[in-house]
Amino acid sequence: MILAVIFDLDGTLVETEELKALSYARAAVELRPELSEAEVVETFKDVVGLSRQEVATALLQRFGLEKAARARMQEFGVSAPWQAYVQVRQHIYEAMLADPALLRRQQYSHNIAYLQQVRREGCRIALATMSYCQQVQRVLEVLGLADEFDFVATRDDVEHGKPDPEIYLLVARELQVPPADCLVIEDSPTGVRAALAAGMNVVAVSTPFTRQRLHESELLPPQHIVDDPGGMPDVVAHVIAHHRHE
Repeated sequence: MILAVIFDLDGTLVETEELKALSYARAAVELRPELSEAEVVETFKDVVGLSRQEVATALLQRFGLEKAARARMQEFGVSAPWQAYVQVRQHIYEAMLADPALLRRQQYSHNIAYLQQVRREGCRIALATMSYCQQVQRVLEVLGLADEFDFVATRDDVEHGKPDPEIYLLVARELQVPPADCLVIEDSPTGVRAALAAGMNVVAVSTPFTRQRLHESELLPPQHIVDDPGGMPDVVAHVIAHHRHE
């Protein structure tokens, strides 16, 4: 039976992926004013779920930001252009996170309602996110979710980010639940790959940033992907029934 439900954060409980995309885009335009914000946001869809370094490096190369970023390395006391780009972006993103009203508008109420439902039913609940601890705490506090989880794992807790299964295996150990008895709620192909590699059951909740890639990846059967937020309970029930059958 399913003993634990593990949630991703960005794009699953709150649409911070949109805010992250905008922050990377605005930072890119700050470095190269001739760039189109919209084009950077669109390219961000290809790197959703990857680590900060991987995202920054990919966008740095795609949009020719290295020269402008290199010129700001000394300003931030960093050793690589991608780190300077991240610093510019972090200033923008942290200003977004400092706006509680903005974060509340970005929350996925259906998925949060499901989290609270399974908690009431006595299931163990955890969070496994590639965001860093300080930002995670900020988001959870604003959304009133700081006390909802039995365990929270962030990028600070693991050596390897998703799609490596490390963070999900860490959560299973901390909850003392076999991976096969865990259900993961994810939104990106990267996160789905991590959960599957950990030997867990997975339901994907798609967003405008991940919907096309989730379906094209064929990592999950279509009936395990939630495109309509209201359909979450039915999809989860199907996955759990299949798990029991196995």
